Amino acid sequence: MTQQTLTPRAWAELLLLSVIWGASFLSIRIALNEIGPFWVVAHRTFWAALVMWSVVALRRLPLPRGRSVWVGFLVMGLINNVLPFTLMAWGQLHIPTGLTSILNATTAIWAVILAALVFADERLTLRKALGVTTGFAGAAVAIGLATLARFDITSLAQLAVLAGTLCYALATIWARIRLRGVRAEVAAAGTLAMSAAMSVPLALLFEGPPDLSLAPQTIAAIAYYACVSTAFAYVLYYRVLGMAGSGNVALCTLLIPPTAIVLGAVVLGEDLAPRAYAGFVLLAGGLLILNGFLLPRPRVTPPSSP
Repeated sequence: MTQQTLTPRAWAELLLLSVIWGASFLSIRIALNEIGPFWVVAHRTFWAALVMWSVVALRRLPLPRGRSVWVGFLVMGLINNVLPFTLMAWGQLHIPTGLTSILNATTAIWAVILAALVFADERLTLRKALGVTTGFAGAAVAIGLATLARFDITSLAQLAVLAGTLCYALATIWARIRLRGVRAEVAAAGTLAMSAAMSVPLALLFEGPPDLSLAPQTIAAIAYYACVSTAFAYVLYYRVLGMAGSGNVALCTLLIPPTAIVLGAVVLGEDLAPRAYAGFVLLAGGLLILNGFLLPRPRVTPPSSP
């Protein structure tokens, strides 16, 4: 399915998914006012895993057999949840939520590069190279080279967010290699269960027992980013993927930052530097080039019948 054939329902669900994920940056930042990054991740993975396993049980979905699949879930949980969630949560302690969401869009850039290195059918064409270059230029502008030159806590936070996006990109490669054929809901439940099994002990080790006297807004924030922007978003994501295809789902990375920027400004009073907006425009251009929305993909003429 191409962009021109997106149905109104697919557009509506794509926009809903973008708003849900965009608001997750705000909810995580609110939770960070009272709990540390490790417990942010532990709550997110633990409660989301409970929700997803409830879905699996209610639908009576068959569970995968064999140790290799569960090893796949373990690695996926590490590189798709535990590492990036922790890196980005820590990064949000030191940079605005809007900037975090902008840098999050580099996930697609990393994914194209890694796929070209690993898969023969994902070679780096001239169009993709132009999109990658434009995207990285956008990330550099958003971060600000002067900020990186200082190498202070702000620059480290931005680099942590970028490292998280690299983890997400690695996860797309791993999922294609090791989790192909596993039903989406089961893959999500298994991955989140393994994530919780890692993140809860890490939270206990580095931040101590969980705080049981959290403020209502913190509890609401945890409930939102765990149950809505993680568990429910997993289900919605795969629905949109089935209706619109992977190329159109990538539009989410362009639609998330506006939500995060507006909510950060309205609720938290955040004010992004002009370079952040300029960087987002370049990043958006790079992603649109990568997905063929600005520069059309070359048409391949089918061979004539003998």
